[in-house]
Amino acid sequence: TAGDTHLGGEDFDQRVMEHYLKQWKGLDPKKDKRPVQKLRREVEKAKRTLSTQHQARIEIESFFDGKDFSETLTRAKFENLNMDLFRKTMAPVEKVLKDSGLSKREIDEVVLVGGSTRIPKVQQLLKDFFNGKEPNRG
Repeated sequence: TAGDTHLGGEDFDQRVMEHYLKQWKGLDPKKDKRPVQKLRREVEKAKRTLSTQHQARIEIESFFDGKDFSETLTRAKFENLNMDLFRKTMAPVEKVLKDSGLSKREIDEVVLVGGSTRIPKVQQLLKDFFNGKEPNRG
C-alpha cells in the first residue's frame, strides 16, 4: 500500500479557487476572508458534483463588493487546472510497484481509498496505468 498524505481534495479545491480569485480585482484573499470561505465551500460542492456530472454551477449572491459570483466549472476545466496534481497521485502507485518487485500485469486488484479517488480523472489515470484494469473503490 502507498499514498500521499499531503495531497488531497483540498489541494484540488485550492487550485480552482485560485483560478477564480484571480478574476476578482480588488479582492484580497488574506483580508477578505468571508467571500473566500463562501467560494471554498461552493468549489468543494462543485468538485463533488463533477464526480458524476460533466459540469457544475457555482453561484454566490453578494460574493464581493455587492456583486454576485456565477460561473460554470466543467470537468475538463477542473482536470486542466489540476493536471499536475493528478500526475502526482501516480507517484505512490509507481513506488509501491517498484518496492514490491511486481509488474503491472501481476497486480490482481487496485483498491482506491479516500475521497479524491471518486474523481473520474484519478480513476482514468489508474485504469490507463494498469492497461485497462478497472480500479475498485474499496
